[in-house]
Amino acid sequence: MTLCTPDRTTTRPRVQRPHSPPEGPRRFRVAAVDVSASIAVFLIALPLSLGIALATGAPLQAGLVAAAVGGLVAGRFGGSPLQVSGPAAGLTVVTAELIRLYGWRTTCAITVLAGLAQLGLSALRVARSALAVSPAIVHGMLGGIGVTIALAQLHIVLGGTPQSSAVDNALGLPAQLAHVQPAAFAISALTVAALLCWPRLPGRAGRLLRKAPAALVAVAGATAVAVLAGLAVPRVDLPSWSSHALPGMPEGPVLGIAAGVLTITLVTSVQSLLSAVAVDKLVAARPDHGLGIPRTALDRELAGQGMANVVSGALGGLPVAGVAVRSVANVSAGAVSRASTMLHGLWIVLAALLLVPVLDLIPLPALAALVMVVGIQMVSITHIRTVTRHREVVVYVVTLTGVVLIGILEGVALGIGVAVAVALHRLTRTRITREERDGRQMLRVRGQLTFLAVPRLSRALHQLPHGSDVVVELDGSFMDHAAYETLSDWTTGHLAHGGKVETTGPSGARIAEPSPGAAPHSCCRPWTPWHNHQCGEPPAERQESGETTADRSAPGLKLASGIGKFQRNTAPLVRDELARLAREGQRPSQLFLTCADSRLVTSMITASGPGDLFTVRNVGNLVPLPGEESGDDSVAAAIEYAVEVLRVESITVCGHSGCGAMQALMNAGQDDPPSPLRRWLRHGRPSLERMASRRHAWARIAGRLPADAVEQLCLTNVVQQLEHLRAYEPVARRLADGSLTLHGMYFHVGEAQAYLLSGTDEPHGHDAYDDVFTRVMPTALPAGPGAGPEDGPEADTEAETAADPTARLETARAS
Repeated sequence: MTLCTPDRTTTRPRVQRPHSPPEGPRRFRVAAVDVSASIAVFLIALPLSLGIALATGAPLQAGLVAAAVGGLVAGRFGGSPLQVSGPAAGLTVVTAELIRLYGWRTTCAITVLAGLAQLGLSALRVARSALAVSPAIVHGMLGGIGVTIALAQLHIVLGGTPQSSAVDNALGLPAQLAHVQPAAFAISALTVAALLCWPRLPGRAGRLLRKAPAALVAVAGATAVAVLAGLAVPRVDLPSWSSHALPGMPEGPVLGIAAGVLTITLVTSVQSLLSAVAVDKLVAARPDHGLGIPRTALDRELAGQGMANVVSGALGGLPVAGVAVRSVANVSAGAVSRASTMLHGLWIVLAALLLVPVLDLIPLPALAALVMVVGIQMVSITHIRTVTRHREVVVYVVTLTGVVLIGILEGVALGIGVAVAVALHRLTRTRITREERDGRQMLRVRGQLTFLAVPRLSRALHQLPHGSDVVVELDGSFMDHAAYETLSDWTTGHLAHGGKVETTGPSGARIAEPSPGAAPHSCCRPWTPWHNHQCGEPPAERQESGETTADRSAPGLKLASGIGKFQRNTAPLVRDELARLAREGQRPSQLFLTCADSRLVTSMITASGPGDLFTVRNVGNLVPLPGEESGDDSVAAAIEYAVEVLRVESITVCGHSGCGAMQALMNAGQDDPPSPLRRWLRHGRPSLERMASRRHAWARIAGRLPADAVEQLCLTNVVQQLEHLRAYEPVARRLADGSLTLHGMYFHVGEAQAYLLSGTDEPHGHDAYDDVFTRVMPTALPAGPGAGPEDGPEADTEAETAADPTARLETARAS
């Protein structure tokens, strides 16, 4: 894992480490894993590109052109480094209809115009607005396209010819079943069987064989059987490149051409952007968490797709879009840069030039069966379950049906209309119920509180008896100003008549609202649940309990008050989860070893909850070497228990800024009297020696040198304690078999900023550490095209570090 900030091109001088060789010219290097990933993607893309070209009725070479351009152009200029672009199954229906209406040369011109439109949209920076489209509409559109593709290709699988529309293909299916061609059907059946069975091969041999893509195996196997058996089936016929058709001037009605451009622009843009977002999620889910791989710049990705469509259309290729199947293969193969995508395009070019005799042997029914299976898979059961769970299945079904029966633009428009209607229905559907329980009036409001629900809310509130004890439970995520004023005015009047009002959320937790005219509590912050104060507790409640100002200053009563708040506000929310943990036992995912400093709240800085972390805290986050704890084996016991019994997957050593233990370690003298603290801090002396040694690099934090010697020691101590961890036999054994990883972390208290140490997951000694702590950024996309780490807040250079801290560090290293 490498978390170092990438190299930057800057006009400012760079501070070089003493005695280091001068920096040479930057060279273009390709990682070995990118080469292997590009080959895996190429083997999938080659048969799919031919099959999609066959399904559209375009020249078969057009699929190869689009695949090559998608890899080389979109791969180079796009904003998603690991997304693979090419001819997409989602564009099959659109392209086939355009070819039928206007011919191939005009379709190429429409592709060029669509690419120019994408470039214009990118310049307007509207790429992110595509994410506002409901996923139910997108999945419904893709599902409808998949049904249309499957119906058309089924005719070719049976040895016939598809019709011009999905309805005609469905109606003509019985007649086609009565005239099946045995040879075509046999080749297609063999292809489908290989596609479905190859990923499920069992055993160790199956794991090795499954490394070959199922699509390649299916098409290659069908080709071999057709050639060896001498079956009379239609085959691929790639004409000479000298006769390859290029675009011409658009010929046809202006409105029809404009509709074609709009359709290709919208479909390719939405599909590419959603696929890029999905690729980001896949990269983040990899074992390396995608460290060093920038997130997608959506506007740049849209521009890259536009360039690719302009070039593909100009060269006589199919429209280009980001393709999920190839992108997933690229991420799964471990690609780390855009070099894999570009190399896959290069292999397509070489295959199109050198492997024409081999490609001409492929049976067309095999390609049709491949595309038919892809179309069926576009109707995803997972997506149907998801939209059903979110009560949007109506939007999905309407969009899918509209795409199949009418067309893509019409189907999407219907889906948008239904989605808007569903949203308005949910917004206006508010249920208000009232009941009496234990002498209290319970008023429950289910749904969103808007001005449309104000008449019913007002009527229900004024039906409550004057002077009664009322609980208003709000189970919704939105309340507009009209509803708020209605509820607030009624609350004020009810309290004036001697009644009581308590407003709660759906879990029963009280929602504290300041009384009208009351000054807001300056101490109220999002982190109030674990801050010692009395925010949200009216003075009347404190007076009723007999608590005085002097009492509140007593630490014991503060603690008791905090426990009471936990029982009242937090316990109802976590009781079910804690009950489950009590039944099943703890199963933490990692051991978190940090300092005992009171400013480090582990659950806050790691966003963790009960059962997530097995936490060990001590003064200075120290890990004594095995056998050196002198009768106190608490840290060693915790490590053994976490690694051997709990089977944690990772261990994190977390240091922090302003650590008092590190300051005491630096200020300790040889003649100081012995004490328990001094005896414990001796385990940190290797960190002090490491910092002073010139054999080790200076630790850096977000591209800069530490502010002073104390911060330098805090950082170095994290690296050294990771070395101590590797000396433990259970840790070394788990690291060797790859079931455990180590991580270093540094938390800057004053900045509220976390940093991660680069290289800590490597299974080799201290040389694996880069001693560079990299800022952990929030989960957000870059601000614009090309934005990456070098454009963000961590773009600090060594030249920006003041001379004084460097001098102080040099003094510390020499002492």
